Amino acid sequence: MPASPPTAKDPRATPAMRQYAAFKERHPDCVLFFRMGDFYEMFDDDALVAHRTLGIALTERTKGVPMAGVPHHSVEGYLRRMLAAGHRVAVCEQVQDPKEASGVVERAVTRVLTPGTLSEDGLLDEGDAAALGAVCFLDPGDDPAGRVSCAVVDASTGAFIVFDTTADRAADELARRDVRELLVAQTADGEAPPRARRVAEASGAALTPRPAWQFRTDEALEALLGHFRVATLAGFGLGDDDPAVAPAGACLRYLIETQAPDADPGRSALAHLAPPRRDDPDDALVLDVASLRALEILQTMRTGAPDGSLLGLFTGRSAPRTPMGRRLIRQWLVRPLARREPIEERQGAVATLVEDPRVADDLDAALKPIQDLARVAGRVGVGRASPRDLAAIGASLARLQEVRDSIAGAPALARLAESLDERRAALTPIAQRIARTLVESPPPSLRDGGVIADGVDAALDEARAMMRDASAYLAQYQTRVAEEFDLPGVKIGFNRVFGYYLELTKAQARSAPDVFLRKQTLKNAERYITPELKAFEEKITGAESSAQRREQAVFSALADAARAHAPDVRAAATLIAQIDALACLARVARARGWSRPTITDEPILEIRDGAHPVLSAALGDRFVPNDAALGTPDQPARLALITGPNMAGKSTYLRQVALIALLAHTGSWVPARSATVGLTDRIFTRVGADDALHAGQSTFMVEMVETASILHHASARSLVILDEVGRGTSTLDGLALAWAIAERLTGDGDAAPTPRTLFATHYHELTTLEDDRPDRVRNLHVTVREWGDEIVFLHRIEPGRTDRSYGVHVARLAGLPASVVARARGLLETLAVTHEGAGPASLRTAARSPAPRMPLFTEFLEHPALADLRGLDLDTMTPMQAFDAL
Repeated sequence: MPASPPTAKDPRATPAMRQYAAFKERHPDCVLFFRMGDFYEMFDDDALVAHRTLGIALTERTKGVPMAGVPHHSVEGYLRRMLAAGHRVAVCEQVQDPKEASGVVERAVTRVLTPGTLSEDGLLDEGDAAALGAVCFLDPGDDPAGRVSCAVVDASTGAFIVFDTTADRAADELARRDVRELLVAQTADGEAPPRARRVAEASGAALTPRPAWQFRTDEALEALLGHFRVATLAGFGLGDDDPAVAPAGACLRYLIETQAPDADPGRSALAHLAPPRRDDPDDALVLDVASLRALEILQTMRTGAPDGSLLGLFTGRSAPRTPMGRRLIRQWLVRPLARREPIEERQGAVATLVEDPRVADDLDAALKPIQDLARVAGRVGVGRASPRDLAAIGASLARLQEVRDSIAGAPALARLAESLDERRAALTPIAQRIARTLVESPPPSLRDGGVIADGVDAALDEARAMMRDASAYLAQYQTRVAEEFDLPGVKIGFNRVFGYYLELTKAQARSAPDVFLRKQTLKNAERYITPELKAFEEKITGAESSAQRREQAVFSALADAARAHAPDVRAAATLIAQIDALACLARVARARGWSRPTITDEPILEIRDGAHPVLSAALGDRFVPNDAALGTPDQPARLALITGPNMAGKSTYLRQVALIALLAHTGSWVPARSATVGLTDRIFTRVGADDALHAGQSTFMVEMVETASILHHASARSLVILDEVGRGTSTLDGLALAWAIAERLTGDGDAAPTPRTLFATHYHELTTLEDDRPDRVRNLHVTVREWGDEIVFLHRIEPGRTDRSYGVHVARLAGLPASVVARARGLLETLAVTHEGAGPASLRTAARSPAPRMPLFTEFLEHPALADLRGLDLDTMTPMQAFDAL
């Protein structure tokens, strides 16, 4: 039942419902939260949606008009649930005091809430970002190498970046930048093109098609120049014909529409928005979505929660002290640095804070009181700052000097200290003005009053003085009336209907003087007013209105002044975030006993006594550290084949090597006695079993797609982690594929690059590769010890190969019934195989020969009883002879 414009006979033909219908017509794709007094009401289909999504009662305003509502004071929780369910929401507020309205209260849609445009604390987790992205495909067709121009904006902080990438990397880049909503130019039928849908699905972003004209360069350029009030984008490092102009302009138009759709055109609604800045993806080590998931960087695969992930190490007592720092740590982990100089600069800062606990402690104390300056500046920029937001800015900016003093004398932090000095000088005046203007602990809303301190505004002070004197006057007036008219029981009261009144009991009411004007009769009392009391009431009411108006005016002026400083506040927030994140890295390194890695330009990897950062923190001394070496002078092989039983620690070893390399590139110290890490451009992983049945892809297809991406994109500077590739299909197919993949990664044919690779496998036949390529392939195995039927996992990675997987032992440990384990052990003995020729050498020769087959499972070891049975001549045997033979 759509909210069409009502007719005179329609039950919706009231002024308020006509107003509702007009707003709904302008926002047809949103659930409209329509403010009516103390509630946000929804009507028609919106009410049904809210009833199903929020579980709130469904009523009717008038017959035939479904209605549902939520209290205004708790609306943020309901909005969050609506957004989580995939709905867009338009919030329509009362922008006029109902007391001043002669007819229907004036309203306006003040914000449109979508997944990528959130800025309110109640709708966002402080440690997470929720960015808006836009993409333009510059080349026709579905070529994976096709050029794509992207823009990403964080509406809550104003960060605005643009970058260019390729079609096959677009989803990974958007996912790492926390894009929750993706804008694309819609096709003629109003839908998103298929390739845009694929990118949105792979990145996990909601897809929002937009009019194609908003992606045209001319219209996008006009929007950007107009908003930033410049004649050219050259000052931002962008040409006016830059391909990134189109997605950047589309983002800007969308933000204006959603953040302040009914704002005054002459007032900047996005004052906090930074000019677009070009971001070079090559400055960061690339982690695709599969690697983020497999390495459990942000959340575990089992629970989907940060606890147990790499990010989880940087939470709790070790966490950054400010929300900005917590978001930046997350960004550093998913986008590590790829260049040596900035990595070493971070390492130097971390070293200072690790080696000098006094500086670290002073900095910790200075950072703790600082609030979320970045998001507060965002709310100031869109005109939604509360009194507590401005107070947070003032109090937080006042701590900049203390932060600056805490890092004084630390050369590694000198650049940050100088930048902080510049921002502090620019922001001190507004911080002091906020401190002078607001009370020490302002209420959450301006409606509550009591926001502006005494002595700030003379008119406000006068009105407040009058209001404070009211109590004394009323007490004096009550005493005077009682004495003058001999009415000892008279009382003065107040209600919203009559205002101030005099109340007499029924007995005393017979003695009421003529000056008393009756206003209300109660069961046991009468209420009156007098001309003097009425005049006082008008005076007090005027004082209250005057105080409210003056507070609003003073606060608006203060908010406008803060809005003018929004860019400086945002810059200060960025500096605080960097200092806080560095302090966090140092805190974790000091608490865990990590060491500073050496970064080198050579594509090598050498780790001594390395540990998995998360598991070692959980297990303590029980965790067994291990070495790793790839491409070093002592161990020139760049591919390590790792064999051994399940549960012995192969997957843990793979992940810990990758995580140590990742941490080294963030500028962090690492869980190892020592580590030398060559600069890495990408970390690839193919770990675990997963499917994409919604896309028609089986587990094995997903495995092959991810492996194909590795083989196509890995360079000599990449780090590749492969765990059991080929196990998702038949044994012969899987072995053949694993063999060919391993050969390719060692640089076999087509001048293929040789990335540093750790390849865990149960195909023990692959270990023969070391015999043929000792300079390229190295065998490692996980050690175990056997006592009869028992095995003990030692979790040590040692040189050499193994020829057993101990699968039946692991199955027994997992709790399979004893009968099943016994049967499996018996079958294992009968299924033993031999190969043609003599040992692994013949297998290796066969695999490298032009022959289309690999001689596996060609000779079965037959039981002697079978040979005896085949020798019997059943045609000549008597029944008794057959019985004896059987």
